[in-house]
Amino acid sequence: MSDFKAVILEEEIAPSHAIACQQCELSKQRQRVIWGEGNPEAPIFIIMDNPGAREDKEGQAFVCGTRETLQMGMREAGLDLGLVYVSYLLKCRPIRAYNKPAAREACSSHLELQLKEKKPRLLFGLGNVVVESMFPDVGADVKSYRGSWHTFQGLPAAFSYHPLAVRRRPVLMKYFVQDLQLVAQRIKEMT
Repeated sequence: MSDFKAVILEEEIAPSHAIACQQCELSKQRQRVIWGEGNPEAPIFIIMDNPGAREDKEGQAFVCGTRETLQMGMREAGLDLGLVYVSYLLKCRPIRAYNKPAAREACSSHLELQLKEKKPRLLFGLGNVVVESMFPDVGADVKSYRGSWHTFQGLPAAFSYHPLAVRRRPVLMKYFVQDLQLVAQRIKEMT
């Protein structure tokens, strides 16, 4: 795996209403709005908690550890990058402490709009924050939700560990790949 080279996925430009959004305190600390990246017409919509570092100090895009781990897992699972679009619960990268529940609630309308516009065939949520945000009333977590299918807003949804958790705890990679294989198999059955 040392020869693995991740790629920078093309970023989709955020719509003007998202760029102008002032619904939470992140609007005062953000550098910019990150709408999503990858194939905007992809059948698989991946949801993570928030954008991370995306550019170096000179503003040049780079492949961060999250993207590298995600793409490595996808390769191991035989899942083509062209089949995915990656977006976030929050559309801004937090750079200091903030009211997390209020920010997620404020950004939820952006995610709902994306799902309506993009019409993915299935969702793949990564990390406890995503699971808890999508199923707030049931005490959900990744460990209990991964490995099977659920429904969110009428769409089939699968879950796995956040790529940074996998990166920090390599023993999780086999489960991460299994969950990606579950997604790959489901999308294959749908076509």
